[in-house]
Amino acid sequence: MIGEIGRGAASCIAPPRRGYSRELEGSIYCRGCSLRHDRMILTPIPKEHLDSALDHFMAALVDPYSCEVFRRICATSAERACGPEAERHRQVALSLAGALGMAIHPEGTPCRFNWDGTALNGATEAYVILHEIAHFALAPPERRGLIDFGLGPGPDTTDREAAEAAAILSPLDAAEEEAAASLLGIVWEAELGQPALASFLDQNWLEGLERSAASHFISVLGTLRQRRALSLASRGVSSRVKHPRACRAVEPKPRAERRIRPEPPADVQ
Repeated sequence: MIGEIGRGAASCIAPPRRGYSRELEGSIYCRGCSLRHDRMILTPIPKEHLDSALDHFMAALVDPYSCEVFRRICATSAERACGPEAERHRQVALSLAGALGMAIHPEGTPCRFNWDGTALNGATEAYVILHEIAHFALAPPERRGLIDFGLGPGPDTTDREAAEAAAILSPLDAAEEEAAASLLGIVWEAELGQPALASFLDQNWLEGLERSAASHFISVLGTLRQRRALSLASRGVSSRVKHPRACRAVEPKPRAERRIRPEPPADVQ
């Protein structure tokens, strides 16, 4: 499936909460959106056509670095984990958050925001947590103290009014950061052996496959590489991330609305 999520003011198909949107050839779509608006399937891909779509995308990548990163994303599952495996992924994501210096609200704490400027709401899925960690990593210090990083409501944020009031970036700047956080979270999912390909599809990175999907991927990846933001190993946190062998399944807190393996290349930084 292709489609899902965004945060902010830019519009694509459904009213977004924040996301990357652009208009091409007369159609408006969202690509590289993160987890910031109601789930939407923009262009479903039947399972029997997925391999050919991924091959088509790979063929459009013009540099070895992008090809290698995409190859590592494709080496992961296109399906979300469930049950004990999903909980194991969640615990790994929370361990990474702690290793990167994010405070985490204790289990059972009522949370109105994904990130309240002080601590992370950990009662959600692993890929959402990794996406929020990516925002934390990309945000300058002055925005780390803002609700949802000053970008608008997160996927589990219930006090939307407060989160929207705390938003300070322009729609364009917010869209660019959202695309960067989306791809960064996906790259980290692959590095951690989690279903990065599922996020790649859900977050619309194949949307516009016949137009500029590949060039957009190359552009955002290049920006992250220039910022030396990609590799967990380069951040010195790989050894501090705990990988539990098995976990009891814990269901994320219910929401009123649903929105939303290999090591990286040696030179990924």
